Amino acid sequence: MTSKLPLETPINLDEFEFLAAKILEKQVYDYYRGGANDEITLKANVSAFQAIHLYPRVLVDVDRRDLSTTILGEKISMPVLIAPTAFHRLASPDGEIATAQAASRAGTIMVVSSLSTTTPEDIAASTESSLWFQLYIYKDRELTRSIVERVETLGYKALCITVDAPLLGRREKDVRNHFSLPAGLTIATVGDKLTKDMDKITGNSSLNIYFENLLDQSVTWKDIDWIRSICNLPIVLKGIQRSDDARTAVDHGVNAIIISNHGARQLDTVPATIDMLPPIAEAIDGAIEVLLDGGVRRGTDVIKALALGANAVLLGRPILWGLTVDGAAGALLVLDLLMKETDLAMALCGLPYISKATRDLVS
Repeated sequence: MTSKLPLETPINLDEFEFLAAKILEKQVYDYYRGGANDEITLKANVSAFQAIHLYPRVLVDVDRRDLSTTILGEKISMPVLIAPTAFHRLASPDGEIATAQAASRAGTIMVVSSLSTTTPEDIAASTESSLWFQLYIYKDRELTRSIVERVETLGYKALCITVDAPLLGRREKDVRNHFSLPAGLTIATVGDKLTKDMDKITGNSSLNIYFENLLDQSVTWKDIDWIRSICNLPIVLKGIQRSDDARTAVDHGVNAIIISNHGARQLDTVPATIDMLPPIAEAIDGAIEVLLDGGVRRGTDVIKALALGANAVLLGRPILWGLTVDGAAGALLVLDLLMKETDLAMALCGLPYISKATRDLVS
């Protein structure tokens, strides 16, 4: 993993975005960064973390600290996973393979997106890291079934079903830029199916057309039960935003939920995910694991999320900025920076173990 970082190596996650913005084409940067409509939720995801205060304990022995945790029975180096994000080959020629290599070296889990520009087979072959697969449920149930069976056979460790996207949110930057994948790139998981169906409709492989014509807008809880019936993997629901839906998820036997507003790319003006977390965690009451994505930019954010009831967080856009700047080495540095910040925050908060991040630390 040879580094090509600039002389002024980024020292925080925001600096990675600053560099990535200079490298990426405008259409791609806008796609990665943008949110829905007025981007109110996009801003809130970050600012809500900043509004939370930490109340550190003192005179605690923090000479040795342990960031490791266990998610769905697997021990990882820190309570940070890589969130499913689309089209990594727009950021780096090695794309999702570079991300998987960074996850492996960091000792954490990568959630592979259905909108990957690399096949699940190639990603699995490239890494020793544990992989989860993020699934959209297609109108074509046999296509859905084949993908589920495919990733289970490949050794993916969990199925992460996105439940907040019956249609694509209106991302005005993408509308203005007429965003679509460039020639030579496709949604690798369903590449042949996508090409055939898009040619029938308009010949345009834009993301809006993909969602409107391949994904099923009639999905309900019975479809989660159906996935359970054809899959032996743990099931994680991504996109839970209400306490009653969280309780229903428990009733349907899922193994974990991800509190997520899709990176603020679906319904604008929903709350920041960190603000959704406390009531949902209370409703779950430890019955299943609770994860969170959206707005994590600092190690202190990790501590705050765990103190408010999350078992771990997922990191999305910063991984893409790291990939853009320096491929696998850049993504790894992003994870390393966040790990070091989290470790420092633990020491300063009086936390020898990450599991000691309890509610009394935050206000």
